[in-house]
Amino acid sequence: MRRAVGQVRAHIRERTVDIVVGFGGYAAAPAYLAARRERAPFVVHEANAKPGLANVLGARRAAAVGVAFEGTRLRGGDVVGMPLRREIVDLDAAAARAEASAFFDLDADKPTLLVFGGSLGAQRLNEAFAGSWRDVLDAGWQLVHVTGERSALPDPEVPGYALRRYVDRMDLAFAAADLIVSRSGAATVSEISALGIPAVYVPYAVGNGEQALNAASSVRAGAARTIPDGEFTAERVRSEIVPLLDDADRIDAMRRAAASVGTRTGTANVIALIDRALGRA
Repeated sequence: MRRAVGQVRAHIRERTVDIVVGFGGYAAAPAYLAARRERAPFVVHEANAKPGLANVLGARRAAAVGVAFEGTRLRGGDVVGMPLRREIVDLDAAAARAEASAFFDLDADKPTLLVFGGSLGAQRLNEAFAGSWRDVLDAGWQLVHVTGERSALPDPEVPGYALRRYVDRMDLAFAAADLIVSRSGAATVSEISALGIPAVYVPYAVGNGEQALNAASSVRAGAARTIPDGEFTAERVRSEIVPLLDDADRIDAMRRAAASVGTRTGTANVIALIDRALGRA
């Protein structure tokens, strides 16, 4: 820790750093300490609804603090949202619908359920939909299922079911989606909320519980539901998600609620936070 702090202090002096911005994690802690010792202002951004220790400590002396989610308990935290990828910020889902449908070999006029668990996939989600994908199709919906690169789940190769190991065009996956089932990492929830897409979140049960908390504001707004990881099975898909697919009014209500939860201006908001901190300094 002492060596790391010393290295950052040297960077601050040698590069005439005006301000330090940290996003949490073990790498941020020495940066906050170094900035304080060099009398440089620093800004803290917390992506998760449950702050990590580095940001809890850093927020005590920060010139400004930004959080991604309403209700995050961090001293002085302003809700600024999450900085998002440009392809998400600029996405016009309606205009990209035809391209997205062609990309996944789907019918642009039929509703689509998107299921994904990150680049490595989520075994719980994969197993549940391996036993229920036919029920989704029988409900009149299409399914885009991103299994993750490590998955060996067989592809039934039937019309309306697009199984992919990895997708490098998540903007098109989102453009195709009328409902999403996914984990609830901070970036995932922020992107889905920013795009105003209804969701069913299955929070990853490992860690300090931050994934369940990340989804909480969307659930409170009526834009999403959560299903505990240990309860997410093919039978739960049939008993809870398939009936939702048949309830157009409910999905429309979730879509309207979703539009009020997220923001596409997270990057600009964080930059404004930095500017304000520099002004105070």
